[in-house]
Amino acid sequence: MPDIEKLKDQQEKVKTEIRQLENRQKILLNRKTDAERKDRTRRLIEHGVILKSIFTATTVMTGEEVKAFLSAISRLPEVMRLLKNEPESQGIQQS
Repeated sequence: MPDIEKLKDQQEKVKTEIRQLENRQKILLNRKTDAERKDRTRRLIEHGVILKSIFTATTVMTGEEVKAFLSAISRLPEVMRLLKNEPESQGIQQS
């Protein structure tokens, strides 16, 4: 019988360890999600700052007005050409 008690004890220890590892996994996944969200937020802010510095009139526009403005710009023939050749144009258009 002592062997059965030992095995039950070990089983409980293993179950406890599994729960702890599952909790650690949840914590790590939450940290990863938080880091991804912070990176996205930072990127959106940086893009907004760039947009406002180039198109100063957008600072007084609403979100819908900025969207319409960018949509209109994106349909210009030169912009469409640049977007089609995006990898090549990124290095060329920096000034």
